Amino acid sequence: FCQPSGWQLFPERNPPTFFVAVLTDINSERHYCACFTFWEAVESPQPQSHSRNGEGEEEEEEEASSPVQPAQLFAPKSLVLVSRLDHAEVFRNSLGLIYTIYVDGLSVSLENVIGNLLTCTIPITGGAQ
Repeated sequence: FCQPSGWQLFPERNPPTFFVAVLTDINSERHYCACFTFWEAVESPQPQSHSRNGEGEEEEEEEASSPVQPAQLFAPKSLVLVSRLDHAEVFRNSLGLIYTIYVDGLSVSLENVIGNLLTCTIPITGGAQ
């Protein structure tokens, strides 16, 4: 459900996308699935070319000697948050924060960020916390 167009590689980095899908369980209860998808460069596997020197030993050819460089490809990566509450803007902000920390390479671990997000208290509408 988080990749409705399918998983495919693209030759350019697409902008991040966000959407919320609503799934129902066997008891007809709604589950809101917030999906934040961004694109990461992937390393394309390349066969190593070898040549033999005069003594029968293999030598690796240098990549720089090849005039054709492989095209860089980008793959989708999704962050998904599932909740019984319908708070799309909170979901977008939370996943956006996780994404920003991930791409900026900050020294805070993603586990700590997610733990802090999961333990924060959200006030209920019209009442106390």
